[in-house]
Amino acid sequence: MALKTFKPYTKSTRGTVVVDKRNLWKGSPYKPLTRGQNFTGGRNNYGRITSRHIGGGSKHKFRVIDFFRKKIDIPAVVDRIEYDPNRTAYIALITYEDKEKSYIICPQGLKQGDKIESGKNAEIKTGNSLELKDIPPGSSIHNVELIPGNGGKLARSAGSSITLSGFDEDYAILKLSSGETRKVNSACRATIGVVSNPDQKNIKIGKAGRNRWRGKRPQTRGVAMNPVDHPHGGGEGKTSGGRSPVSPWGQSAKGLKTRRPKRSDKLIITRRRKRK
Repeated sequence: MALKTFKPYTKSTRGTVVVDKRNLWKGSPYKPLTRGQNFTGGRNNYGRITSRHIGGGSKHKFRVIDFFRKKIDIPAVVDRIEYDPNRTAYIALITYEDKEKSYIICPQGLKQGDKIESGKNAEIKTGNSLELKDIPPGSSIHNVELIPGNGGKLARSAGSSITLSGFDEDYAILKLSSGETRKVNSACRATIGVVSNPDQKNIKIGKAGRNRWRGKRPQTRGVAMNPVDHPHGGGEGKTSGGRSPVSPWGQSAKGLKTRRPKRSDKLIITRRRKRK
Protein backbone atom coordinates (compact mmCIF):
# COMPACT_ATOMS: atom_id res chain seq x y z
CA MET A 1 0.00 0.00 0.00
CA ALA A 2 1.10 3.55 -0.69
CA LEU A 3 2.05 6.24 1.76
CA LYS A 4 -0.25 9.20 2.31
CA THR A 5 0.85 12.80 2.90
CA PHE A 6 -1.19 15.93 3.65
CA LYS A 7 -1.20 19.56 2.62
CA PRO A 8 0.47 21.66 5.35
CA TYR A 9 -2.68 23.24 6.76
CA THR A 10 -1.17 22.95 10.26
CA LYS A 11 2.30 22.31 11.68
CA SER A 12 1.41 18.68 12.31
CA THR A 13 -0.01 17.91 8.85
CA ARG A 14 3.17 19.31 7.28
CA GLY A 15 5.20 16.42 8.68
CA THR A 16 2.59 13.64 8.89
CA VAL A 17 3.07 10.53 6.75
CA VAL A 18 0.66 7.62 7.19
CA VAL A 19 -0.15 4.41 5.31
CA ASP A 20 -3.07 4.67 2.90
CA LYS A 21 -5.74 2.22 4.09
CA ARG A 22 -8.34 2.79 1.36
CA ASN A 23 -8.23 -0.88 0.25
CA LEU A 24 -8.92 -2.25 3.74
CA TRP A 25 -12.28 -3.27 5.20
CA LYS A 26 -14.23 -0.17 6.31
CA GLY A 27 -16.67 -1.81 8.73
CA SER A 28 -16.46 -3.29 12.22
CA PRO A 29 -14.47 -6.46 13.03
CA TYR A 30 -16.14 -9.89 13.06
CA LYS A 31 -17.75 -9.79 16.51
CA PRO A 32 -17.43 -13.49 17.57
CA LEU A 33 -13.65 -13.17 17.15
CA THR A 34 -13.28 -10.05 19.33
CA ARG A 35 -12.69 -9.68 23.07
CA GLY A 36 -12.68 -6.75 25.47
CA GLN A 37 -9.38 -5.41 26.78
CA ASN A 38 -8.30 -4.11 30.17
CA PHE A 39 -5.68 -1.36 30.03
CA THR A 40 -3.41 -1.19 33.08
CA GLY A 41 -1.83 2.24 32.58
CA GLY A 42 1.48 0.54 33.38
CA ARG A 43 0.36 -0.34 36.94
CA ASN A 44 0.54 -3.69 38.73
CA ASN A 45 -2.00 -5.27 41.10
CA TYR A 46 -0.86 -2.90 43.89
CA GLY A 47 -1.60 0.14 41.75
CA ARG A 48 2.09 1.01 41.45
CA ILE A 49 3.62 2.03 38.14
CA THR A 50 5.94 -0.74 36.93
CA SER A 51 6.11 0.32 33.26
CA ARG A 52 6.59 4.04 32.74
CA HIS A 53 5.09 6.26 30.04
CA ILE A 54 1.93 4.18 29.56
CA GLY A 55 -1.64 5.47 29.91
CA GLY A 56 -4.66 6.86 28.12
CA GLY A 57 -5.08 5.92 24.48
CA SER A 58 -8.04 4.98 22.35
CA LYS A 59 -10.28 2.16 23.51
CA HIS A 60 -10.46 -0.79 21.11
CA LYS A 61 -11.40 -4.46 21.00
CA PHE A 62 -8.86 -7.27 20.81
CA ARG A 63 -9.03 -9.44 17.66
CA VAL A 64 -8.40 -13.14 18.38
CA ILE A 65 -5.73 -14.27 15.90
CA ASP A 66 -5.13 -17.90 14.90
CA PHE A 67 -1.36 -18.38 15.22
CA PHE A 68 -1.71 -22.18 15.18
CA ARG A 69 -3.31 -22.94 11.76
CA LYS A 70 -4.28 -26.45 12.94
CA LYS A 71 -7.21 -27.02 10.55
CA ILE A 72 -5.31 -29.44 8.32
CA ASP A 73 -6.26 -30.03 4.67
CA ILE A 74 -9.37 -27.83 4.90
CA PRO A 75 -9.21 -25.01 2.30
CA ALA A 76 -10.24 -21.50 3.30
CA VAL A 77 -11.20 -18.39 1.36
CA VAL A 78 -10.07 -14.86 2.29
CA ASP A 79 -13.20 -12.80 3.06
CA ARG A 80 -11.49 -9.45 3.66
CA ILE A 81 -8.32 -7.70 4.80
CA GLU A 82 -8.64 -5.59 7.97
CA TYR A 83 -6.69 -3.09 10.04
CA ASP A 84 -5.87 -4.26 13.56
CA PRO A 85 -5.18 -1.55 16.19
CA ASN A 86 -3.32 -4.09 18.35
CA ARG A 87 -0.51 -4.86 15.89
CA THR A 88 1.44 -3.32 13.01
CA ALA A 89 0.50 -6.01 10.46
CA TYR A 90 -2.88 -6.28 8.77
CA ILE A 91 -5.10 -9.27 9.48
CA ALA A 92 -7.22 -11.38 7.14
CA LEU A 93 -10.63 -12.85 7.96
CA ILE A 94 -10.87 -16.32 6.38
CA THR A 95 -13.75 -18.80 6.08
CA TYR A 96 -13.03 -22.54 5.97
CA GLU A 97 -15.07 -25.00 3.93
CA ASP A 98 -16.84 -26.11 7.13
CA LYS A 99 -18.00 -22.45 7.57
CA GLU A 100 -15.72 -21.74 10.54
CA LYS A 101 -14.10 -18.29 10.48
CA SER A 102 -10.79 -17.11 11.89
CA TYR A 103 -8.36 -14.22 11.75
CA ILE A 104 -4.79 -14.77 10.56
CA ILE A 105 -1.77 -12.49 10.12
CA CYS A 106 -2.13 -11.22 6.55
CA PRO A 107 0.91 -11.85 4.31
CA GLN A 108 1.93 -9.39 1.63
CA GLY A 109 0.12 -10.01 -1.67
CA LEU A 110 -2.84 -11.92 -0.21
CA LYS A 111 -6.12 -10.61 -1.64
CA GLN A 112 -9.83 -11.01 -1.06
CA GLY A 113 -11.08 -14.22 -2.67
CA ASP A 114 -7.72 -16.05 -2.52
CA LYS A 115 -7.70 -19.67 -1.34
CA ILE A 116 -5.27 -20.79 1.35
CA GLU A 117 -4.66 -24.09 3.11
CA SER A 118 -2.74 -25.65 5.97
CA GLY A 119 -1.18 -29.10 5.89
CA LYS A 120 1.48 -31.36 4.41
CA ASN A 121 -0.13 -31.37 0.96
CA ALA A 122 -0.60 -27.60 0.75
CA GLU A 123 0.92 -25.82 -2.24
CA ILE A 124 4.03 -23.67 -1.70
CA LYS A 125 2.32 -20.30 -2.10
CA THR A 126 1.70 -17.16 -0.05
CA GLY A 127 -0.60 -17.70 2.92
CA ASN A 128 -0.31 -21.49 3.12
CA SER A 129 0.92 -23.03 6.37
CA LEU A 130 3.23 -26.07 6.44
CA GLU A 131 5.79 -27.74 8.66
CA LEU A 132 9.31 -26.43 8.11
CA LYS A 133 10.49 -29.81 6.77
CA ASP A 134 7.94 -29.50 3.92
CA ILE A 135 9.09 -26.01 2.85
CA PRO A 136 11.93 -25.69 0.29
CA PRO A 137 15.15 -23.93 1.43
CA GLY A 138 15.42 -20.29 0.40
CA SER A 139 11.74 -19.57 1.04
CA SER A 140 10.59 -16.45 2.93
CA ILE A 141 8.35 -17.43 5.83
CA HIS A 142 6.64 -15.80 8.83
CA ASN A 143 4.60 -16.74 11.92
CA VAL A 144 7.16 -19.44 12.79
CA GLU A 145 6.73 -21.72 15.81
CA LEU A 146 9.59 -22.28 18.28
CA ILE A 147 8.01 -25.40 19.80
CA PRO A 148 5.80 -27.72 17.66
CA GLY A 149 2.11 -27.02 18.33
CA ASN A 150 2.74 -23.89 20.42
CA GLY A 151 1.67 -21.36 17.78
CA GLY A 152 3.71 -18.90 15.75
CA LYS A 153 6.11 -16.69 17.73
CA LEU A 154 8.67 -15.37 15.22
CA ALA A 155 8.19 -12.79 12.42
CA ARG A 156 4.67 -11.51 13.14
CA SER A 157 5.13 -7.73 12.82
CA ALA A 158 4.67 -5.61 9.69
CA GLY A 159 7.07 -6.32 6.83
CA SER A 160 9.02 -8.99 8.71
CA SER A 161 10.08 -12.38 7.37
CA ILE A 162 12.55 -15.19 7.99
CA THR A 163 14.66 -17.01 5.40
CA LEU A 164 14.77 -20.81 5.60
CA SER A 165 18.46 -21.48 4.91
CA GLY A 166 18.55 -25.28 5.10
CA PHE A 167 18.33 -28.31 7.37
CA ASP A 168 20.57 -30.04 9.91
CA GLU A 169 19.20 -33.46 10.93
CA ASP A 170 15.95 -32.77 12.86
CA TYR A 171 16.40 -29.00 12.78
CA ALA A 172 15.72 -26.26 10.26
CA ILE A 173 18.23 -23.42 10.03
CA LEU A 174 16.57 -19.99 10.01
CA LYS A 175 18.08 -16.59 9.24
CA LEU A 176 16.19 -13.91 11.18
CA SER A 177 15.87 -10.29 10.10
CA SER A 178 17.99 -9.27 13.12
CA GLY A 179 20.93 -11.14 11.60
CA GLU A 180 20.66 -14.04 14.03
CA THR A 181 20.92 -17.56 12.62
CA ARG A 182 19.32 -20.27 14.74
CA LYS A 183 17.99 -23.82 14.67
CA VAL A 184 14.30 -24.65 15.10
CA ASN A 185 12.70 -28.08 15.20
CA SER A 186 11.68 -28.96 11.62
CA ALA A 187 8.27 -30.18 12.88
CA CYS A 188 7.35 -26.56 13.72
CA ARG A 189 4.85 -24.83 11.46
CA ALA A 190 5.39 -21.65 9.44
CA THR A 191 3.42 -19.62 6.90
CA ILE A 192 4.76 -18.86 3.43
CA GLY A 193 5.37 -15.21 2.54
CA VAL A 194 6.32 -11.85 4.03
CA VAL A 195 4.07 -10.08 6.56
CA SER A 196 1.88 -7.30 5.13
CA ASN A 197 2.20 -3.51 5.59
CA PRO A 198 5.96 -3.07 4.90
CA ASP A 199 5.47 0.73 4.78
CA GLN A 200 4.81 0.79 8.53
CA LYS A 201 8.48 1.74 9.07
CA ASN A 202 8.03 4.93 6.99
CA ILE A 203 5.22 6.41 9.11
CA LYS A 204 5.83 9.85 10.67
CA ILE A 205 3.33 10.62 13.40
CA GLY A 206 3.59 14.39 12.87
CA LYS A 207 2.48 15.43 16.37
CA ALA A 208 2.70 14.38 20.00
CA GLY A 209 -1.07 13.87 20.23
CA ARG A 210 -0.93 10.87 17.92
CA ASN A 211 1.29 9.11 20.45
CA ARG A 212 -1.25 9.91 23.18
CA TRP A 213 -3.94 8.22 21.06
CA ARG A 214 -1.73 5.13 21.07
CA GLY A 215 -1.43 5.09 24.87
CA LYS A 216 2.06 6.59 25.11
CA ARG A 217 2.63 9.27 27.75
CA PRO A 218 5.36 11.95 27.66
CA GLN A 219 8.90 10.96 28.54
CA THR A 220 11.23 13.29 30.45
CA ARG A 221 14.97 13.21 29.68
CA GLY A 222 17.18 12.15 32.56
CA VAL A 223 19.47 15.19 32.15
CA ALA A 224 16.47 17.46 32.81
CA MET A 225 15.86 15.87 36.23
CA ASN A 226 17.36 16.38 39.68
CA PRO A 227 20.07 14.02 41.00
CA VAL A 228 17.55 12.34 43.30
CA ASP A 229 15.41 11.35 40.31
CA HIS A 230 17.96 10.09 37.78
CA PRO A 231 21.70 9.29 37.56
CA HIS A 232 21.99 11.89 34.75
CA GLY A 233 20.32 14.61 36.80
CA GLY A 234 21.74 17.73 38.43
CA GLY A 235 24.75 19.85 37.56
CA GLU A 236 25.14 23.54 36.81
CA GLY A 237 23.50 24.74 33.59
CA LYS A 238 22.88 22.40 30.68
CA THR A 239 25.15 19.48 31.54
CA SER A 240 24.87 16.24 29.63
CA GLY A 241 24.84 13.81 32.51
CA GLY A 242 28.53 13.57 33.33
CA ARG A 243 28.60 9.78 33.12
CA SER A 244 27.91 6.94 30.69
CA PRO A 245 24.23 6.68 29.64
CA VAL A 246 22.22 4.54 32.03
CA SER A 247 18.61 3.84 32.95
CA PRO A 248 17.07 5.47 36.07
CA TRP A 249 18.20 2.34 37.98
CA GLY A 250 21.80 2.45 36.77
CA GLN A 251 21.69 -0.22 34.05
CA SER A 252 23.89 0.63 31.06
CA ALA A 253 22.14 1.91 27.93
CA LYS A 254 25.16 1.20 25.71
CA GLY A 255 24.44 -2.36 24.61
CA LEU A 256 24.74 -4.28 27.89
CA LYS A 257 23.55 -7.86 27.33
CA THR A 258 20.66 -8.66 29.66
CA ARG A 259 19.43 -11.88 28.05
CA ARG A 260 18.72 -14.33 30.87
CA PRO A 261 17.26 -17.61 29.48
CA LYS A 262 20.26 -19.70 28.43
CA ARG A 263 18.19 -22.78 27.54
CA SER A 264 18.25 -22.09 23.80
CA ASP A 265 21.90 -20.98 23.55
CA LYS A 266 22.88 -24.25 21.90
CA LEU A 267 20.32 -23.60 19.11
CA ILE A 268 21.71 -20.16 18.22
CA ILE A 269 24.40 -20.46 15.53
CA THR A 270 25.15 -16.75 14.98
CA ARG A 271 24.17 -13.92 17.32
CA ARG A 272 22.23 -10.94 16.05
CA ARG A 273 24.09 -7.95 14.63
CA LYS A 274 25.36 -5.36 17.11
CA ARG A 275 23.87 -1.88 16.91
CA LYS A 276 26.18 0.76 15.49
